[in-house]
Amino acid sequence: MIYNMYIFDRHCQCIYYHDWHRGHTGKNAFDQNSDPLASHPSGGGGGSTTTTTTMTDPRQGMNMSLEEEGKLVYGVVYSLRNLVKKLGRSTTQDGFIAYKTSHYKLHYFETLTGLKFVLNSDPGVESLQQALRQIYTQIYVDHVVKNPLANATLASGNVNPETMGAEGFRDGVDRFVRSLTMFDTL
Repeated sequence: MIYNMYIFDRHCQCIYYHDWHRGHTGKNAFDQNSDPLASHPSGGGGGSTTTTTTMTDPRQGMNMSLEEEGKLVYGVVYSLRNLVKKLGRSTTQDGFIAYKTSHYKLHYFETLTGLKFVLNSDPGVESLQQALRQIYTQIYVDHVVKNPLANATLASGNVNPETMGAEGFRDGVDRFVRSLTMFDTL
């Protein structure tokens, strides 16, 4: 089963979030009324505001905003990636591709431009790094990079989500993930 997906830009900002099996209905990351690609937890994303929507983890009884969750996910990815780089002898970028707990498995793919794709799944799911690579090369590149209307870089270097072809990208990711054999299996 696939739970959710994050995309972080090279400035540590969550630029996309989508969940498939969580109790709340929003597909957006941090603002109930904004586009998922328009969400920036730091508030630097063109005036978007953070949400008061919280997720409740019934196992732990914790309330956590999606913004906090995004920051924690990025922190875990950043820390583990750096740990693997320091302890590993490999010089390739693919040193950290996933980690697994008893409750979930985090799959990771980083592009050469610093975009970080994170997909959380059931712990029994095999590696989804190739699926994340396909999301980047086939969906992100087609709907964001090749979008002639996209002004993907602002003066600050942040992604401009308002011109990124958000609808086509979001629909493409949703269709692709739902087509994976492990999407709804436990």
